[in-house]
Amino acid sequence: MNSHFSTRADARRGLLLIVIAATLWGTIGVSTKAVYGLADTNPLSIGFFRLAIATPALLLACWAALGRRMWRLERRDWGLILMIGAAMALYQVCYFTAIAHVGVAIAVLVALCTAPVMVALLSSAFLGERLRLPVFLALGCALSGTVLLVGVDPSDAIPAQTMISGVVLVLGAGLCYATVTLCGRALAGRCHPLQPISIGFGIGAALLLTFALASGLVVSYPPLGWVLLLHLGLLPTALAYLLFLKGLRQTTATVASIVTLLEPLISTLLAWVIFGERLGPLGLMGAVLLLGAIGMLYVGGIRQVRARTA
Repeated sequence: MNSHFSTRADARRGLLLIVIAATLWGTIGVSTKAVYGLADTNPLSIGFFRLAIATPALLLACWAALGRRMWRLERRDWGLILMIGAAMALYQVCYFTAIAHVGVAIAVLVALCTAPVMVALLSSAFLGERLRLPVFLALGCALSGTVLLVGVDPSDAIPAQTMISGVVLVLGAGLCYATVTLCGRALAGRCHPLQPISIGFGIGAALLLTFALASGLVVSYPPLGWVLLLHLGLLPTALAYLLFLKGLRQTTATVASIVTLLEPLISTLLAWVIFGERLGPLGLMGAVLLLGAIGMLYVGGIRQVRARTA
């Protein structure tokens, strides 16, 4: 009886941790926009400082929690952590370059909508996760809600070649996100959540530094700009990914990737409150669909756990 309720509590806790992580990720857009308004910077510089600020904080936290045991990992786990670091660095390059090609709306839409599908297919193939009907329904609602929430103005004419190259880059970014999610899920039962992100983010920061230097690394920011960069590094990067990997211990990679679609909803709401950006009727409908998808996963996940423990 006690294990029944503890398992249900673990399932709820895992989902809520990922919801909190997605909420923190939702602050990235408004924070980045504010940094652009304060300094003449570029996306790769901001991406580098996100990882560079997060890494020492995570390494200190990992050392405090594990001491020298933080470096004790199996060879196969080192390989997965290297993949996390490389995927984090390559994600920044692909995603921010794609924005320059096709704009923010299309880049966000393609990245957010393809990543959960990639995670669902790859997790079924490599992790053996079963794709149940509630997950399929939630995925459909979440993708539809994201399309309505983000929206794309068809009047924005983009040359065909530019569009193709931009979409390819965004698909690469989605694959990088899927790689981080799947590697994190594979490591969830074998190591402390701080180990893969503290070491992996350090690797990612070192790799990303080469791209940032090549494009012109910007290091001059006003005090408020550095405060915002600290926020980006510590909260929606270090803390959010720690919560995300902890949540992956109690849920599947597919469910986790669907829940993270809350990010554009939080970002849109913050932009509305802070910058006065409006959310039209279709956007409101998209928000309802997204929240409905999360509710379906929450209820469906608890029912599955109850069926297994009955």
